[in-house]
Amino acid sequence: MPLPEAITQIFKRKQKSYKMVLILSLIEELRATSQDRVSYDRVKERFLSYFLAEQERGHRVDQPPGRELWKDAPKSQLKDIINSPVNALSHILFVNSEDNTIGFHSQIQRQLGEEELFQLERLANDELQSYNAALQHFSLQGYLEKVMAEYSSAKKETFAEHALGTLFRKTLPSELKALPFIDEQYKVQGSVGQGNWATVPWLAILDKRITETTQHGEYVVYLFAEDMSAVYLTFNQGVTVPIQEKGRREGYVFLRSRTQEIRELLKLTNMNKDENIRLVNSGLGQDYQVSTVAYIKYERGSVPNDEQLIQDLVNVIEDYRLYVETVTSTDEEANNEEVETLPQTAEPLKDEQVIGILHQIQAHIRRQGFFFPEHLIENFYLSLKAKPFVILAGISGTGKTRLVKLFSEALGATRDNGQFSLIPVRPDWSDPADLLGYKDLSGRFQPGPITKVLVDARQPENRHKLYFICLDEMNLARVEHYFSDMLSVLETQEWREGAIQTQDLISPTLLDTPEDQETYGGLGIPENVFLIGTVNMDETTHPFSKKVLDRANTLEFNYINLQQYPQEIGQESGDPAELTELNHLFVRSDYLQLVDAYDTHKELVVRTTERLVKINTLLEDIHAHVGFRVRDAICFYMIYNDRYGLMDEEEAFDWQLLQKILPRIQGSHSSVRRVLLSLIENTIGNGAELAVNVQELMDDASPLYMKWASGKVPPVAKHPQSARKLAFMLRRLEEDGFTSFWLS
Repeated sequence: MPLPEAITQIFKRKQKSYKMVLILSLIEELRATSQDRVSYDRVKERFLSYFLAEQERGHRVDQPPGRELWKDAPKSQLKDIINSPVNALSHILFVNSEDNTIGFHSQIQRQLGEEELFQLERLANDELQSYNAALQHFSLQGYLEKVMAEYSSAKKETFAEHALGTLFRKTLPSELKALPFIDEQYKVQGSVGQGNWATVPWLAILDKRITETTQHGEYVVYLFAEDMSAVYLTFNQGVTVPIQEKGRREGYVFLRSRTQEIRELLKLTNMNKDENIRLVNSGLGQDYQVSTVAYIKYERGSVPNDEQLIQDLVNVIEDYRLYVETVTSTDEEANNEEVETLPQTAEPLKDEQVIGILHQIQAHIRRQGFFFPEHLIENFYLSLKAKPFVILAGISGTGKTRLVKLFSEALGATRDNGQFSLIPVRPDWSDPADLLGYKDLSGRFQPGPITKVLVDARQPENRHKLYFICLDEMNLARVEHYFSDMLSVLETQEWREGAIQTQDLISPTLLDTPEDQETYGGLGIPENVFLIGTVNMDETTHPFSKKVLDRANTLEFNYINLQQYPQEIGQESGDPAELTELNHLFVRSDYLQLVDAYDTHKELVVRTTERLVKINTLLEDIHAHVGFRVRDAICFYMIYNDRYGLMDEEEAFDWQLLQKILPRIQGSHSSVRRVLLSLIENTIGNGAELAVNVQELMDDASPLYMKWASGKVPPVAKHPQSARKLAFMLRRLEEDGFTSFWLS
């Protein structure tokens, strides 16, 4: 059978030859031992042996950083080098730090028989040979021809993590910045699109004294024709802002006027000064034809040699330098003028792109020296996707706040740009005014910390950006008191004009002045805002009501392995710039009511609902059963997981059972014991090594829950995480006379 797509795409983004050699080394060790997990040290030895042997034969291979020969590289450096491809392939490989073994993730391993391993080995060998044959110095001619030869076919492939994306965003900017005439005053930036392939890919050189964006100002840019028949080196102007501010007709008049002024000012040596640049027939490509001051055309298959290309670029940059110096000397204020950009259209991602993006987020987190359990990031993402309010619970110091910060940071939401906000909850918060704001004695509205973020997020230029709000230590005060308005407004989400909108958060009675009405009037919870609360459960905090639990997924951080050490990270695969270009649709919900998804996912919805009906029958005895809101949220989670292919169905339902059902259970009665035992029986499943007899264990359940005691290997279960938590809750009930999900 063919290799799964997750495997066939692993070499699309080249990370030197390291990934290919790592895969070949792992396959050799797997065959030698006939085990699913093998010694990480043995794989490292095979990895190093390849490069040593190739260099001894006189073959050209990737050199270790700062060294010409692999035999001269220190051991500490070798660890960094192999960690780089291991982290780049973390979506298919798993390293167990406890026993120092490496192997494929279980879901990947199940798809790799001997035939598939042979296919993977052949693929790695082919890629390795091709890569080694192509080792050469930077060639601008080679790269321009490469783009024109490959871009059209690349547009049919997955956008995320594609090699051409790396070429435009990282490789080419890095190579151009190394040229002696491109100094620090210039920003070099390339793009193949934001979330989807661009019609006209580009590579721009911008003088930071007048602009750092291609939306306005003047810059030098390589533009590729849509049909890849030619690439143009151009002196150009930003088209987005002028057309948005003036309209297309007046914008064109303005651009043509500026074009004529610049042509009269500069020599523009050997450049064409007309509108015969042909990119596309309509759209932004047509805008470029109007905004282009001058250009040089290079036809596919006839791109001149590097010497000529570099000389052309030198001439254009010199004209650009003279222009910038003229502009900045005649108008000092122009350099400081801020041009407000209007919102762009947000394009949704394809389902198959999501898993690659999540792997890049995981890689970013590892680069910061943090490690979270397998599938926790996928679970966190699915929880946010199902509902824009998530609770992270557990003992102090387990990385709850850090997870939110790093996840947000990977997507370009930071404190510096205002898209990530950490709001510490105070114990004295007693009503929504503490969070939302209040009217002072002068009659002016004083916004609360969350209101300031919501106002910023709904600005037209920001409405496609991701905003994350972390309410730290959320239950130091009673959540229902200060957060009640937010919870109520969350329930008013509805589709309006293709976007999710809510009722107003700020009462009109608080907005007396025209300024306040303009700033805060009609303020709901924008669809690009996501709320995460962190909670520590101890004697100093307040419990949650079912009203809160119904509206959130509760991720638990109580099971800690202190022997997880930071991995030594080398050059990590994945370009963070690709993630910062994502729009809010990556996280925003696609469904608000079950009817939105029922027709296309009927079988999964029915199957999931039937599971919940059986569980609800048990929960009714202790008045902990769930309603339609919880059912819909769980179904949405299961649908997203199925669409994106992140986990198998049983594992996904295990997460939902743990996060949406178990937090509702607490009490001291025998009926609670009966429910816990019945749920454990349900989570263990048929054919497991443990049989549960509810009646026999009603008086003493210790023979059951002690099987999950520390240091023991727990029994195999259909839903292992939920079974472990239920065993803990059952033990607390017997030993303390009371139990709750929230006891740590």
